[in-house]
Amino acid sequence: MNDPLVTTAWLAGGLGDPQVQVVDATWYMPNEAGDGRADYAAGHVPGAVFFDIDAIADHATDLPHMLPSPDAFAEAAGALGLRREATVVVYDARGLFSAPRVWWTLRVMGFPEVFVLDGGLKLWRAEGRPLETAAPVPPATQLAPKFDPALVRDLEAVKAHLAQRSAQLVDARAAARFRGEAPEPRAGLRSGHMPGAANVPWSALVNEDGTLKSAAELAQAFAGVDLNAPVVTTCGSGVSAALLALGLARLGRADVAVYDGSWTEWGGRDDTAVVTGA
Repeated sequence: MNDPLVTTAWLAGGLGDPQVQVVDATWYMPNEAGDGRADYAAGHVPGAVFFDIDAIADHATDLPHMLPSPDAFAEAAGALGLRREATVVVYDARGLFSAPRVWWTLRVMGFPEVFVLDGGLKLWRAEGRPLETAAPVPPATQLAPKFDPALVRDLEAVKAHLAQRSAQLVDARAAARFRGEAPEPRAGLRSGHMPGAANVPWSALVNEDGTLKSAAELAQAFAGVDLNAPVVTTCGSGVSAALLALGLARLGRADVAVYDGSWTEWGGRDDTAVVTGA
């Protein structure tokens, strides 16, 4: 499959297939009312395991849900029973928001066949498809640590990209946050954006039913981005940046990197430049 998403019908047909593994990646912003694990317990796709992006993370930093080390990830993913030889389908309860973060994480960590459920649990529920509340207990697996650095950027790499104009930085935050007109949901962060960054709000990529927009609509959303040049996506904390990477993958750009620290890192420092306005 070339498209990074699968349909609800495809997943319904694959339930029970041992070569199809399902992951619930529901997560909420810090200023939102919601609990991903509670949502999972209330009802999830049969057989799905819960991937907590705040727990499976680097706890040596105060930045939220940064990628864990390859060894730590291999241990956590192995405890969930995930297998690299399987087809892994990731979804979230909101339709399409946090699932791309886990889709990207799994790809960074060496999983070759990872897809996002188009419309997520929101569409799955709307179609009356089956749910369960019991958490499965899959057998643990032994995973060798793997890591693809091409899909990740850190602070110094982003600084270099901006200084050398070697990649386009595309910010997924809402336009008002990008322009510095609305406060950040995390305390202590400056308002504005990185010099030279473009803004493509993640919400522009998603339909009301939670599905990803068509390739033609995505191309229009990314009209200000050169799709033939390197792209690095960013956002508030590296979650919706992965949604932009997913949209670009539908347009044939599966090589897009995500700035893991994103604005929580950049906007929280004194040695980084910040621009306000358009």
